[in-house]
Amino acid sequence: MASRTYHFVSAALIALSLCSCESLLPNSKQSSDLPWATYQVGEQEFATIIPEKTTLADLHRRSINPKISPNITLLNHADINRRLFASESSNSSLIPPKVRACLAAHTACYAYEIEEKHLDKKRYGSFFKDFLNFERKVEITGWQFTALIIIQNDVVMYTLWSGKSNIQQLEDEKNPLGPLQGLGSSLIRH
Repeated sequence: MASRTYHFVSAALIALSLCSCESLLPNSKQSSDLPWATYQVGEQEFATIIPEKTTLADLHRRSINPKISPNITLLNHADINRRLFASESSNSSLIPPKVRACLAAHTACYAYEIEEKHLDKKRYGSFFKDFLNFERKVEITGWQFTALIIIQNDVVMYTLWSGKSNIQQLEDEKNPLGPLQGLGSSLIRH
């Protein structure tokens, strides 16, 4: 029985070493569920929002609604103020007159903040080095789109957006002691 188990384990290890070890590494995907499948779609959709013409109903028809769509934050006038005047040295004269007038209207002024992103994380390299915690390599690709839509009396008054259309990052983490790397600090705590 022991020799049969030994042969089975040996065969499994040989098969494992012959297959593409990289395919055994985990991968992950991080995305939000707004209707925009790509950065370019978000950019095009946002370009159709016209200040002083687009209404709240128009935004809701486009699924830009914090009550039903994820990753949309409803900001009150105080939140907008904090974002625009992040530091005490911020110059209020740099804020467009429409936005200043909206903020002066207090409760009639609010905003939607949209944070849309899509990230793919793919681990690559040696399965055994990764599994034993000697070396972990991760490739991150994707995009990110952030927008601010300031609304007064159910009409869009101002829009602002930023983003990254092409995120590409490589992470390479090395632990010379492999699985023993964090052992010292965990022994000290106990």
